[in-house]
Amino acid sequence: MTLPASPDASTALPAAADLWKPVLVRAAVALGFGALTVFWASPSDVGMGWAGGLYLLATGAVLIWSVKKTGLRGGTGSAKVLSAAGSVLAGTGAAVGLISGSLVFAVIATLGLGLAGAAELYLGLTGRGHTVLARDWIASGVIGLGTAAALPFFIELGPHALLGVAGGGAIISGVLWMLAGLTLRHDARGDSTEAVN
Repeated sequence: MTLPASPDASTALPAAADLWKPVLVRAAVALGFGALTVFWASPSDVGMGWAGGLYLLATGAVLIWSVKKTGLRGGTGSAKVLSAAGSVLAGTGAAVGLISGSLVFAVIATLGLGLAGAAELYLGLTGRGHTVLARDWIASGVIGLGTAAALPFFIELGPHALLGVAGGGAIISGVLWMLAGLTLRHDARGDSTEAVN
C-alpha cells in the first residue's frame, strides 16, 4: 500500500490515524471466520448458515462503521458506495443465517460477496492516486468477486466445501486487511512522532 502522490482534498480519505482501527477490526472478523472454517470438520446446514451469516453480517457492520468512524468522503460517492456494500453484506448475512441450506447459502452469499466485491473494486479503481486504501480495495474486490464466482460450483459438495470456499476468501482478505491496518497504524505513529518533534 502506498500513499497517494498528490491527494485531492475533495476525495482524500482521512488521516491514517482514523483508518487503522476499522481496517484491523475487519481483518479480525475475516480471520476469525476463516479459522473457524479450517477447524470445523463437519458443519451442518444450520451451522453453515449461522457461521456464514454472522461473518457476512459482521463484515457489513464493520464497513458501515468504518464510514462513520473515518468520516469517509469523496466526489466519487465513496461513502455511499461503501455504506451500500456494507448494507448488502449485512442483509445477505441475516438472510443466510435465518434460511439454512446449501443452495440458499451459495446463492445469497454469492450475491452479497459479488456486489460488495464489485463495489470495492469500483472504489479502488476510482480512488487510485487519491486514497491510501485504493490498492487494498482493488485486491479485496477481486477476492470477493472470485469467492462469489467459485461458490456455486461447490453446492453439491455440501456445507463443508461451501464454508471452505468462503473461509478461504476470508483468510486471504483478512491477511490483506491486517497488513493494511498495521501499515496504517505504523504510519499514524510516525506522523504523531513527527508532530511531537
